[in-house]
Amino acid sequence: MEIKLCVVFLLVTASIHDCDGVLRFASYYKVHMVLQKSPERAVVWGYGPEGAQVSLTLSGQNQQNISQATVTNGTWRVTLDPVEAGGPYNVTAAVQNITAVLTDVLFGDVWLCGGQSNMLFEVSGQVYKIFNASEELKRAAHYPHVRTFMASLKKSDTEQTDLIDVQIPWSVQPANLAGFSAVCWLFGRNLFEKLQYPIGLVETSWGGTPIETWSSARALQQCGLLHESKSRKHYRNPQENSVLWNAMIHPLLNMTIKGAIWYQGEANYIYHQKKYNCSFPAMIDDWRMAFHQGSGGQTAPDFPFGFVQLSTWKKGSKSDAFPNIRWHQTADTGFVPNPRMQNTFMAVAMDLPDGRSAYNPIHPRDKQDVAFRLSLGARAVAYGEQDVAFRGPFPSQILSTPKYLEVTYDQEVSVTPSENIFEICCSESESPWDPKAHWVLAPIMQWGPTTVQLSTSLCSPTEQVAALRYAWRDWPCDFKACPIYSASKILPAPPFISTNLQPKDDGKSGGAVNKMNQTGDCN
Repeated sequence: MEIKLCVVFLLVTASIHDCDGVLRFASYYKVHMVLQKSPERAVVWGYGPEGAQVSLTLSGQNQQNISQATVTNGTWRVTLDPVEAGGPYNVTAAVQNITAVLTDVLFGDVWLCGGQSNMLFEVSGQVYKIFNASEELKRAAHYPHVRTFMASLKKSDTEQTDLIDVQIPWSVQPANLAGFSAVCWLFGRNLFEKLQYPIGLVETSWGGTPIETWSSARALQQCGLLHESKSRKHYRNPQENSVLWNAMIHPLLNMTIKGAIWYQGEANYIYHQKKYNCSFPAMIDDWRMAFHQGSGGQTAPDFPFGFVQLSTWKKGSKSDAFPNIRWHQTADTGFVPNPRMQNTFMAVAMDLPDGRSAYNPIHPRDKQDVAFRLSLGARAVAYGEQDVAFRGPFPSQILSTPKYLEVTYDQEVSVTPSENIFEICCSESESPWDPKAHWVLAPIMQWGPTTVQLSTSLCSPTEQVAALRYAWRDWPCDFKACPIYSASKILPAPPFISTNLQPKDDGKSGGAVNKMNQTGDCN
């Protein structure tokens, strides 16, 4: 007798999912997949006849483990014993004489890749194509242990238990790579070259989407955004609160993952821009909590989270929108990890503009440098690799004199002269919030191994310097041509804004640069 059920999967927040009672794995458990390696324990789940005993067998490499699970509310779930990196394995679920089998399963690190169009940007698709796409596709055949999976672009008004559909099933390269996320693939490939064990990449992204669509109601409530969803019908892509969290994140919560990378923010350059310093870290915290609980404690409660600081859009633009979002991406600190965003890493991308991009400059084709910078952060933060430089120079002290500012960085710097990358806020009242305060250029005068001196001569004799900012433009410099880099000339200094200017002769040693509580008050 065929059993048909309405399933409520209680291992995560309940949602309705149609099930036919047939023994099968959940949508993202397929042949060629990667499961999370030890010390974490991979979670495997699926569907079956109500009340049946499912026997799950893991076999391969002279290892065979058998686990039992009972189908409850239409679903079964097994948490495997820790398995070291490697494979291939077979995973077999059986009920009486009925079996469902996954073959060529590897164990390694599973990374989730999310965001909007720059994460969706394909290796060599019909819409997007990165630099050297053909060569990248040919090279991919050398990485059979970097496996890819992509969720379909679906939205839902309610939290889903399983993915509504799959866009790209688990694949061995170069199969299906052309339409897969370039940043995600290149990031995973870079990790594999260093780690030399399998990497699983799970893409869940949708172009033109604000962070509110990817955030749960819990996260939105923390930032006063729960009831702030606006109807923007002229947008083709989802804009409503939580609809992508419901359909493209929530179904994945039972999966054990190593970490996540994120490329998003362009859609918030105006939409709830001032709340991004709350909504982004709140989403990270909420994802961490939800994946930890959904996997039964196997995904770390503070799993590493990397992201790309926004690149550029409009050359010559005087808008503060993109600089503000870049700042808010760091919780108004300027760098990560920081006390509000711990165990995170960031790839600065403002020095990678692409004025010739066929998809307009907001979609730069150089995803290789983005992925490389992300992988440096992952090696240092996620894998604890010592002596890996992954952050560009950031000020540790700013000293003020009547004629110049002296910026001391937290590392050695490579400097190129510039007349217009630094700006100072000139104010009669020593405050950037003075109605008459205004920004003027602060040319680089000279520099040393860790210091840069800036002219303050463009302030009038009656004005004082109240604040300093760096690269505070949509398009602050041309390709890999910003003035301040690490000594190796690999990592650009990120943008910053600060009111923490100290008199040079006061004897203080300085400290971390304080954030400016409000951006844009200096006219």
